[in-house]
Amino acid sequence: MSLALIGRRIITSSWCRRWSSLQHMSRKLIYSSHQTCSSILLTTNRCGQLPSRYAMGSLLQAQSFHCSSLRPKKRQPDEPPPRELDLLRYDMRDLKKAPKPALYLGFSGLIPFVSAPLLMAITEAYLPEVAYAQVVYGASIVSFLGGARWGFALPESSPAKPDWLNLANSVVPSLIAWLALLFSHNIIQAGMIVIIGLGVSLHYDLALLPTYPSWFKALRTILTTVAFFSLLATVVIKGFFPEKRYFVE
Repeated sequence: MSLALIGRRIITSSWCRRWSSLQHMSRKLIYSSHQTCSSILLTTNRCGQLPSRYAMGSLLQAQSFHCSSLRPKKRQPDEPPPRELDLLRYDMRDLKKAPKPALYLGFSGLIPFVSAPLLMAITEAYLPEVAYAQVVYGASIVSFLGGARWGFALPESSPAKPDWLNLANSVVPSLIAWLALLFSHNIIQAGMIVIIGLGVSLHYDLALLPTYPSWFKALRTILTTVAFFSLLATVVIKGFFPEKRYFVE
């Protein structure tokens, strides 16, 4: 027998021994991993509790020898873009979601605004007492809107925080209402100041400060618009109809 043939047999026998030892080790690892899994599952079924973190760690280490497909990460949903101010498109649809007391009280609050110019138009006379009552009522509404903004900023869950921006702007409508009452001797000036106060409050609620619920923004827009035209009608009537006083000193 030649030396080359002897060398080949020796090399082949050594590789066979190594391969058999590797197969033996892999069988031990697979058997130990399966044994660990079965022991953990048995413990869970008997005790009714989850395995400890040490057992879970050994289980993960045992399973790390197996090749498994990686689960793709869930994609986070994209944040919706900020909604632009579009009352006719968005908020007016939510008016039907408004609570019934808010709707009834809100629209009934328009009666003092609408009844004043309507009464003067029917009688075809400018009634200063009625016009003064309308302006005073408008000033109280402007002050009420500022107080509503103040109260909206106080709860912890509110989007409007009680900072200088929200609280200081909540005081502005009350100051405008007080200024309107100082000019009560001139209904035109007082009425225009109340109109400015209503516009400033609506601008704060819709654009500048954190907004109210969508249905309330729609309701505020309708009520402010009706009050604006009612006060404007009183100012116009003063210039066209003769003045008539019912209460003369």
